[in-house]
Amino acid sequence: MQFAPAAAATSTSKDSLSVVDNRTGEKYELPIKDGAINATDLGKIKSPSGAVTRSYDPAYMNTVNCISKISFINGEKGILEYRGYPIEQLA
Repeated sequence: MQFAPAAAATSTSKDSLSVVDNRTGEKYELPIKDGAINATDLGKIKSPSGAVTRSYDPAYMNTVNCISKISFINGEKGILEYRGYPIEQLA
C-alpha cells in the first residue's frame, strides 16, 4: 500500500482515511474515530491471494490506549486505578 497526502480538504471532508491497495487497485474507506483508525479495519484489505492485511507495531511505538470507564491511568504521576480503587489496595 502506498500512502500519499490527499489534496486539500474540502467542505465535504469525512472523518475517514481513504486507502488504495496498489496490489489490487481496490479502494477502501477506513473510519477515523478519536483521531485513530481501528487496526482490525485493515483486515478488510486482502491480498490477491486472500490474506488479510495486518498492522505491525514493533515495541508498541505507535499503539494507542483506549477509552475506559472502569480504569484510570496516569503514568506521569504513577496512578493506576480500577473501578476507583488504587491498584495498591487491589494487589
